[in-house]
Amino acid sequence: MSRKFLVAIGLIMAVMVGIYAYVGGFSEPKVLVTTSEPLLFAGQRFEGTVKDKAFGEAFQKAAKLVGEGNIQGVLGNVYYNNPAGKSDTVKAFIGVLIQDSTMRLPEGYELLHVPGGRKVVHSEINAHYMIAPGKLYTNLFAYAEENKLKLEDFYVEWFPEDRKAVVEVPLKE
Repeated sequence: MSRKFLVAIGLIMAVMVGIYAYVGGFSEPKVLVTTSEPLLFAGQRFEGTVKDKAFGEAFQKAAKLVGEGNIQGVLGNVYYNNPAGKSDTVKAFIGVLIQDSTMRLPEGYELLHVPGGRKVVHSEINAHYMIAPGKLYTNLFAYAEENKLKLEDFYVEWFPEDRKAVVEVPLKE
């Protein structure tokens, strides 16, 4: 191989590593047990496979509503089964974490109240939303296993900042 080719490959690899670091690829989640706060979501229910076109459209609708300022809040979802599990069937509420229950909801949206005051495993990471969920769930499940904690099949996730993600899962009582 020529020297120029090796230098080009080295530069491409350096750029790729830099991008991965920039989006939080080397960040590690913080995981702890805490007490949950009440949360309020505006969104739509979904039940189907992850390959279903409507699944992606639900996320796109929420992102568009927030991006265009039609709803005040941050992207957030509730899963009623393990989104990182082996099944491709998802039961979810996809939408936006909001503060104001009196706001006018977009067409097809409803409110979902998630009560607070429960013991949860809380995991958060500073990373892009495309990388964050995989790392959050992997570390959350590892933490629960290491500490012999039993988790409910109820997963609440939200993205409070551009490069931050949070997941909370209640402990079984």
